[in-house]
Amino acid sequence: MQMSNVEEKEMDGKYWSRSEKKQWSVALFLGCAALYACRTVMPLSIVSISKEMGWDKTESASVLSSFFWGYTMTQFLGGYLSDRIGGDVVVPIAACFWSVITFWTPQITYISEDKHVTLRIVIFSRVLLGMFQGVHMPTVTSLVGHFVPPEERSSFSGLVVAGTYGGTLLCGSVGSLLLETYGWRSVFYFLGVCGMMWMLITRYCVINRHRQKYLPFITVVDEDSLVVKGLHKDSRSVPWVTLFVKPAFWSLLIGHFCQNNAFYILLSWLPTYFHENFPDAKGWVFNVVPWIVTIPSSIFSGWLADGMIKKGFSTTFVRKAIETVALLGTATFLVLLSYTSTYSGALFCMAMAVACSGFHNSGILVNPQDIAPKHAGSVFGIMNMAGAIPGFVGVYLAGHILEVTKKWDAVFNWTAIVGVVGWVIYTAFGTGEQII
Repeated sequence: MQMSNVEEKEMDGKYWSRSEKKQWSVALFLGCAALYACRTVMPLSIVSISKEMGWDKTESASVLSSFFWGYTMTQFLGGYLSDRIGGDVVVPIAACFWSVITFWTPQITYISEDKHVTLRIVIFSRVLLGMFQGVHMPTVTSLVGHFVPPEERSSFSGLVVAGTYGGTLLCGSVGSLLLETYGWRSVFYFLGVCGMMWMLITRYCVINRHRQKYLPFITVVDEDSLVVKGLHKDSRSVPWVTLFVKPAFWSLLIGHFCQNNAFYILLSWLPTYFHENFPDAKGWVFNVVPWIVTIPSSIFSGWLADGMIKKGFSTTFVRKAIETVALLGTATFLVLLSYTSTYSGALFCMAMAVACSGFHNSGILVNPQDIAPKHAGSVFGIMNMAGAIPGFVGVYLAGHILEVTKKWDAVFNWTAIVGVVGWVIYTAFGTGEQII
């Protein structure tokens, strides 16, 4: 029986084999889960911490948004290093640091009795956390771009990135129970240990096997190229000038910016919204339900995207169709949320808004692998750098609006408008074709 082109490339080492893809998908899914669990522990605990530390809404917003200052700094660096030296090297080093920072966060609150000094120290630790977490997603993109065939990247990425919602679910469920039973410090300790355990297990059970397979076959061809068991890795610099004059690239950045604006505001302020509007509601419910429905939506969107491409739909059409659900769907439910006064209605709208954002993982999020497959990590790093800006601007602005107006409607409607703008621009100028 004649092998397919993909099977031949798997045999000669161009792509991961089927068993390797299973191992890496599980490892990267759990890695994204650990990453987001450590990222969302502060939004989960911010009400309790603010009460203990005496922080107002603006100060709380500063703590929440400071993560993204660091997160923005290392996006391109993560993609660049992953494309050059390998994501398998970058991932465990970064994970070691962001896990330790999470574990030690409760301890730094004891350094000073002055709340302003403590606030500055916590903000600084959040910036460091963001710096080390910032390299993770560009690294994953680089690995997928190098070792997963194009027709499987949507479903693979959708499954892996669904781990981010799994981590938020872990933090929202187990974290809420620990928060209510043992206090906010216990949540940081627990999730920090989870991150360190994932790093160690992945390092010795998956990454070691990967390096044993590929390192013996590294052959220098010339000063600009490497061959790794049949895998050609172009080490030349990214043609940024060519990329920056392409409207498709800018639409990618803007669409990602607008979607992340909605996602980060929901991620950061969802617990506070329910605490303020429905004080009798159980934290383990509203911190769990939105993320339960988002995991299958992310996986389904990847399956749907790959299925449409295999049936003959153009990659450009598929990316835009999937992103329409992400951007317009999220915007629609945010507007509905501003008109909802019941707990069940608010929970439904919030869950559906977050679930629609799960489609983004098979739309714009994998688009760098379409337009720049040889430089996917670096391009994703630039894209995610732009996407991180709403983390500190949008999250902080949302807190400031709440402090001034005391109204959540203004936040939700403004976020929806930004999402619609992103959809219009990406639909008009986006592409799924290779441009560099």
